[in-house]
Amino acid sequence: MSEQHHTASEADDDGPAGACEDGRHGYMSEKSKYLTRLRRVEGQVRGIHRMVDEDVYCIDILTQISALQSALENVGLALLDDHLRHCVAHAMESGGEDAEAKLQEASAAIRRLVKS
Repeated sequence: MSEQHHTASEADDDGPAGACEDGRHGYMSEKSKYLTRLRRVEGQVRGIHRMVDEDVYCIDILTQISALQSALENVGLALLDDHLRHCVAHAMESGGEDAEAKLQEASAAIRRLVKS
């Protein structure tokens, strides 16, 4: 395991439990939007599977893989934005150890997204 990955994992383990002070996740107000987007991603994965099964041209499959990666990245970035605007913002308003923990947790998540 690389040192960077280990550091990110430590931040997750040491960070606050999985919800904000108000008990809600940052994405809750947009949950149906996320579920719709994830169903679309799921369909893209099934489509790629079908393309391989049907011996479709390699470049066409790679094009669809690129679109899938972009779709997942967009979902991840939107979730990160919601997390920063909701969970991290609430923690910063409250201050204390939770604020620092939420910042470290967000930084670790950003590192993971950038690495992928």
